Amino acid sequence: MRSVEQLPPEDACLAGLRDNLHLHLMSGRLRVMDAEKQVEAVVWWSVPIPRWGGAARPPRRCGPAGTRAGGARAPRPGSPGPRGAGGAVGGTPPASVLPGWYPELLASVTQHVSTGHRRAVAAANTELLAAYWAIGRAILARQHEEGYGTKVIDRLSADLRERFPDARGHSPRNLKYMRAFAAAWPDWEVVQGSLARLPWYHQIALIEKLDRPELRLWYAAAALDEGWSRDVLALQIERRLHERSGKAISNFRQTLPEPDSDLAQQATRDPYLFDFLSTARTRTERDIEQGLIEHVREFLLELGRGFAFVGNQVRLELGGDEFFCDLLFYHVPLHRYVVIELKAVKFDPAFLGQLSMYQAAVDDLLAGPGDEPTIGLLLCRTKNDVVAEYAVRNHTTPIGVAEWATAITTDLPAELASSLPSIADIEAELAPHDDDPV
Repeated sequence: MRSVEQLPPEDACLAGLRDNLHLHLMSGRLRVMDAEKQVEAVVWWSVPIPRWGGAARPPRRCGPAGTRAGGARAPRPGSPGPRGAGGAVGGTPPASVLPGWYPELLASVTQHVSTGHRRAVAAANTELLAAYWAIGRAILARQHEEGYGTKVIDRLSADLRERFPDARGHSPRNLKYMRAFAAAWPDWEVVQGSLARLPWYHQIALIEKLDRPELRLWYAAAALDEGWSRDVLALQIERRLHERSGKAISNFRQTLPEPDSDLAQQATRDPYLFDFLSTARTRTERDIEQGLIEHVREFLLELGRGFAFVGNQVRLELGGDEFFCDLLFYHVPLHRYVVIELKAVKFDPAFLGQLSMYQAAVDDLLAGPGDEPTIGLLLCRTKNDVVAEYAVRNHTTPIGVAEWATAITTDLPAELASSLPSIADIEAELAPHDDDPV
């Protein structure tokens, strides 16, 4: 294998890479093959960095071997002639004259470039986190040995900025985050897992908003799986998603094959949080439905990855009668439609009959040959969990039942609330007694 610098000088097209593609990369490479000359070139790539001072040198135009474009040598038979009306600019041949296999080559090379770029970004992020963790460990070690205060971090920040004026991330605040990062994860082996794939600002959100390592790991895995931004990660932590994820009552294990049953269950919530709806918009089913449509982006975020909105009040004609399901989605990973029915009242087992009918109608009227049976999801204002479990148990279609809420409640369980003293007990305890010292 020869590098670009080792290519024969007579091959002007590949030699031009030396002048026009002075690139650098932390990981990944692109292999280019000239099918006619059987010459290979390995190009290490990243963001182009010109070698020359001032303005970038204009690219070399490639002509036949041994000459540059514009030379006296006549084109070979079958090659495109001089540039004319509709001709190529800068010596690039038009797509119409390229062989039929060129689109396949372009797609293949594009895929390699994209994959290499992602790997390069991931490798760079891992190295950045490793450096930040090491800096944090060093600060922690000195702090433990010497017991210094924040003035040392301020001095360290100023010295680092002086030594690395073009670098970022050495502010006192960020150095303290590095210290907290190292304190949160004493073992670097843990960081090298899913955590190493999250950017630094995601790490800060996990440190600031969560105290337990297991919860940080849970949200780190969810952020990677769902593709959350830092703000969405913070929002899901505030919404306590870990307490609601996969908690709907369902019969998925009895009605769906593995691994679809696990995936469908994990895609549920209980309760579903509609905190983007005002209280006035939750009095009737139609109000809730209209509010969810107006905030479909927030609703899709609450549903989770994989859901695609199909429509609301979807018309289903059965035997000349018309029916309309509230909301219809398609779950891409499961290859299934999902019918969602909304209720502004407490769960009633009779609701499942209507939902099952909608599922069957969608299977017959809308589903294609490659689609799996439709899932039904019933969202009610409240429910009795025992009644809901009995209600879904003998249904042959996949159905889930969950509540919806406009805010996360922090009520204590009944057994704890009953053990707390009443207001009267507290007042009596605080009232002065005769034997109290004066």
